[in-house]
Amino acid sequence: MSKETASLISYFKSFIPLSKEEIEVLDERITERRIRRKQFILQENEICQYYTFVVSGCFKMYSIDQNGEEHNLQFASENDWIVDIDSFHNKNPSKLYIIALENSIVLQLEKNDLWYLYTYYPKFDRNFRVIIEHKFIELQNRVLQNISATGEEKYEFFLRQYPQLANRISNVEIASYLGITPQFLSKIRQKRIKN
Repeated sequence: MSKETASLISYFKSFIPLSKEEIEVLDERITERRIRRKQFILQENEICQYYTFVVSGCFKMYSIDQNGEEHNLQFASENDWIVDIDSFHNKNPSKLYIIALENSIVLQLEKNDLWYLYTYYPKFDRNFRVIIEHKFIELQNRVLQNISATGEEKYEFFLRQYPQLANRISNVEIASYLGITPQFLSKIRQKRIKN
């Protein structure tokens, strides 16, 4: 087992720890990849083939509207997952892009391998259910923030959700995620420094 896989095993321990046999099966079915900064792991109109676990580095998932504007939906860094779940499960062409913001190392699971783990090793089904539940809670909170929070409140929520990313990604990326302009985000950050 590689040290990269060991980080995923450690991650699962926070839910339901895996047995030696489950670890061996996972190690056989997971693929390790090194991704360069600005390299895509998914582009619009492709079918998402993988659940991707970030061992090191950072990714963003985004869409581009009809005016060419980018809208960031999610960031994923160490010990987090990123996937276009609709495209992955329903085989719909993706409307999203997933790109590395830093040189990264990831572990990826294909759909057939994930179903195999779910079917023959029930702990994986439970672990992934908890992961998806956490992501759904994040999504609900994000929707609520977008419809009712001020720019300052959105930024505070971002800092709580992604504390390790505030100094790793640009104001432009963060502003796109928050749905505000980079200039307004700069004012929010300056105000926080003064306070």
